[in-house]
Amino acid sequence: MATIELLHIADCPNSQVTLQRLQRAVANSMSSNTSVKSTLIDSAETAARLLFAGSPTILVDGVDLFPTDGRTSDLACRIYLTPHGLAGSPTQQQIEAALNAHG
Repeated sequence: MATIELLHIADCPNSQVTLQRLQRAVANSMSSNTSVKSTLIDSAETAARLLFAGSPTILVDGVDLFPTDGRTSDLACRIYLTPHGLAGSPTQQQIEAALNAHG
């Protein structure tokens, strides 16, 4: 069973929609006993200790589902390239495709 974690900062305008899309994507493409953990990144030290690339970051078994060179200890937002242009969250379809590719 995969460990899926959403890393986010307080007041991130995109964390809730990302969590909803992630939960739907997990329900559609993974076993029924897979759960999603939401983790608040509340300090630069916490961000530096984890694979944080801005809020929201999705980790599967500790690996960024959308890897970039953008690892940061800043409590900042993250931008994703989607079929509709730049956005603060990947689409549900992108999340499902990345989960399926992750295995």
